[in-house]
Amino acid sequence: MTMKARMDFRKASPQGAKALGELHAFVKHCGLDHTLLELVKLRASQINGCAHCIDMHTKELRAAGESEQRLYLLDAWEESPFYSERERAALAWTEALTLITEGHVPDAVYAQARAEFSEEELANLTLAIVAINGANRLNIAFRTVPGSYQVARQQAAE
Repeated sequence: MTMKARMDFRKASPQGAKALGELHAFVKHCGLDHTLLELVKLRASQINGCAHCIDMHTKELRAAGESEQRLYLLDAWEESPFYSERERAALAWTEALTLITEGHVPDAVYAQARAEFSEEELANLTLAIVAINGANRLNIAFRTVPGSYQVARQQAAE
């Protein structure tokens, strides 16, 4: 089966794409750990079934030195001993927000997240989840074809 994009939303709405890109840029530099953010982005993308974003974020994680074991087990993180308490809190928060219609972010998930993240960190983590869910929805709606994403080489200043 040949995959074909419906349209390129970036070309159709350059200002909209720029606005979403600015949110992603903020998240990238908000102070949260790169690996943590990429795990969150990959988990939300798995839940949403966004092939383009799954491709992108697995490549980002591999480039950052993430183990294959943690990549393969992310879908079953709750049953895997390979994630820190902070990562577990972030992944639970990600799932609650991504699946918002299934419980509206339970108090227990909020308490778990607040035990691991300051208010600012949790607000920024939430913005990261908003950004990836938005990207997932755009890429799914317009059938962005996965496979072409390449990890940008990090600047020496980063």
